[in-house]
Amino acid sequence: MLSKTTWGEKLFDAFNIAFMLILCIVTLYPFMYVLFASLSEPLSIVQHRGLLLWPQGLNLKAYKAVFDNPMIPSGYRNTLFYVVLGTSINILMTSLGAYVLSRRNVLFKNAIMIMIVITMFFHGGLIPSYLLITKLGMLNTPWALIIPGAISTWNLIIMRTSFQSIPASLEESARIDGANDFAICFRIILPLSLPVIAVMILFYAVGHWNAWFDAMIYLRNRQLFPLQLILREILITNNTDTMTTNVGSLEAMYLAETIKYATIMVATIPILVLYPFLQKYFVKGVMIGAIKE
Repeated sequence: MLSKTTWGEKLFDAFNIAFMLILCIVTLYPFMYVLFASLSEPLSIVQHRGLLLWPQGLNLKAYKAVFDNPMIPSGYRNTLFYVVLGTSINILMTSLGAYVLSRRNVLFKNAIMIMIVITMFFHGGLIPSYLLITKLGMLNTPWALIIPGAISTWNLIIMRTSFQSIPASLEESARIDGANDFAICFRIILPLSLPVIAVMILFYAVGHWNAWFDAMIYLRNRQLFPLQLILREILITNNTDTMTTNVGSLEAMYLAETIKYATIMVATIPILVLYPFLQKYFVKGVMIGAIKE
C-alpha cells in the first residue's frame, strides 16, 4: 500500500528543490558571466553594469587576440606535456607505493606509513626545496614540476585503502599459479581498482593543469612556462600589450578586458571536458578508497 505524502513532506521537497536550483544558479553564473563577457563587444562590456545574462554584441576579437599570442599555444603544449607525463608518473608511483603498503606481510609497514603521513603536517619549506631542486640539477627543467610531487600522501592513503578492500584470496590464488608481485599488481589489483584509479587521474590531472607556483619559482625559460603561469601574467600583471598591438590605444584598453575573460575560458574549458568521462567513477572511487570493509 502506497503511503500518502503529507503537506510537510511536500513543503520539505519544494524547499530542497528551490534551494538546489538557487545553489546551481549561484555556482553556474560566474562561469556564464565570464563566457558572455568574453564574447561581448569590448566597449559594451566595459560600460555594462549589473547582471550579464547574454553577450553584449557577439564579438570574437578577444579569442583571436588570445590565440594570436605565441605564448598561449606554447603554454598549452607545455601544460599538456606536464599533465600527461606528470599524471602517468603519479599514477605509476602511487600505485606501486599503495600496493606495497597494502600487503599484509610487509616488514615495518606501519612505521613506514607513519613516516609518510607525517609529511602531510610538516614540510621543509620553500628555501630547502629550492636548494634541493638546484642540487639535483632540475632547476629550469620540466622535471622540477613533475618529480617533487610524484606521490601525493593523501592520494596514496586513498589508493592503499582501496587495495586493502580487495579479497586476499585473489592474491593467494595468483601466487599458487606462480604470479609474482608485479603480475599481481598490474594484472589483478589495478584492473579491479579502475574507479579509484580514475579518481586519482582526475585529482592529479587537475592539480597539474592548475599548477603555476612551482613553475614561477623553478622556471626561467619562458618557453617552458605552463598555461596557468601565462594566464597569471595576463590577469594579475595586466600584461596584454602583445595581444593589442594592432589596434588603437583606447580600443586596446577596452579589448584588454575581454581578453582576460577569453583567456580564462581558454584555460578552463579543456579540463572541464575531462569531468564527464570520469564523473561516473568519482563517488564510487572515493568511497572505495575512504572506507575499508
